[in-house]
Amino acid sequence: MARVIVLGAGTGGMAGAYEIREILSKQHKVTVINDREDFQFVPSNPWIGVGWRERPEVSFPIRPYLEKKGIEFIASAVVNINAKENQLTLANGEVEVYDYLVICTGPKLNFGAVEGAGPHGGFTQSVCTLDHAEHCYDNFKALVEEPGQAIVGALPGASCFGPAYEYAFILDRELAKRKMRDKVPMIYVTSEPYIGHLGLGGVGDSKSMLESELRKRHIKWITNAKVTRIEESTMYVDEMNDDGTLKKQHELPFKHSMMLPSFAGVDPVAEVEGLVNPKGFVIIDEYQRNPTFKNIFSAGVCVAIPPVEETPVPTGTPKTGYMIESMMTAIAHNLAADLDGKGEPDAKGTWNAICLADMGNTGAAFVAIPQIPPRNVAWFKQGKWVHLAKIAFEKYFMRKMKTGSSEPIYEKYTLKALGINRLKDH
Repeated sequence: MARVIVLGAGTGGMAGAYEIREILSKQHKVTVINDREDFQFVPSNPWIGVGWRERPEVSFPIRPYLEKKGIEFIASAVVNINAKENQLTLANGEVEVYDYLVICTGPKLNFGAVEGAGPHGGFTQSVCTLDHAEHCYDNFKALVEEPGQAIVGALPGASCFGPAYEYAFILDRELAKRKMRDKVPMIYVTSEPYIGHLGLGGVGDSKSMLESELRKRHIKWITNAKVTRIEESTMYVDEMNDDGTLKKQHELPFKHSMMLPSFAGVDPVAEVEGLVNPKGFVIIDEYQRNPTFKNIFSAGVCVAIPPVEETPVPTGTPKTGYMIESMMTAIAHNLAADLDGKGEPDAKGTWNAICLADMGNTGAAFVAIPQIPPRNVAWFKQGKWVHLAKIAFEKYFMRKMKTGSSEPIYEKYTLKALGINRLKDH
């Protein structure tokens, strides 16, 4: 009997655990370790930030659903990984031994890279976690009571830009519904070299489409923006030229600001020599397996992927839900191949980007196949149907997580919403 530990119960870890349990023979044990008791649907966080959702609508207790499927669950943070001895030390002092480890921790939110950033000890908000999004909503309510300028965007080194655009448009919509949009000037500040870059070098007509949407909503923008520090009501920004030289310095006042941070590897993972790159992201081969520790696999935001291109202000490459799901499917099959004597691992993740982004009362969808250009498909569309599709997907995903389904949720639902029958045909 072998023990497979899945570290992390987010979008990848939770769904991946179901898939691993289903594909492995019953003699093997599957355990999920997570630092909290509840699952949280992160894509809903921009809605939480303006009060469109509440915690019970986007989270649920993990334990009963995993245990129903025969998956052990341990709610505790991991403080140390001894990869040579196949051991995990938990915050409660217990030591868990594994035969195979699947790391799906997500990232460390690197607010410390910019002085004054972040919701705890800093002056900006975040929608990266449910706790952060609720804190953001409290700050939004203060904006309603005392209007002033709002700044939304992404800090240097950020790799996840979609939620920043979503939050900007959702914030605009909520303020308009309250008939006070005219009292809140808005500016979008991003490390991207141009609007719609998205960490992907752009997708289809994303640049002109998103610029048009910002103009319609009277949202100004600064690109190639290197935020240098943030004070209680002022953001200091160096706007760079395309050659990396300083173009202009800005001192931007704000009453409310939501800025996405750069990511790094979580501390216990980042401390393992031979497992990670200098930023703490897990190094993997084409089979999602670490080259140094062959019994460690990884998927999701915590894996190392190089930037699509060099930009004047550093930007990273995003990992979308579809890609993460594909990585976990590959891991499940490769674990089965190794454990059940089916030969060497040969399953590979499909690193394509598919995304539905809400824009308040409309939405934008993009498909990038493959994610890193040049591409076979670069498709970007918008419309109210995307807004409705994302709302429906939220309910669909939460239901599937509770039923313990191991089917490819993102592929089945998102491709259907986009009118694509099979990704492999494209």
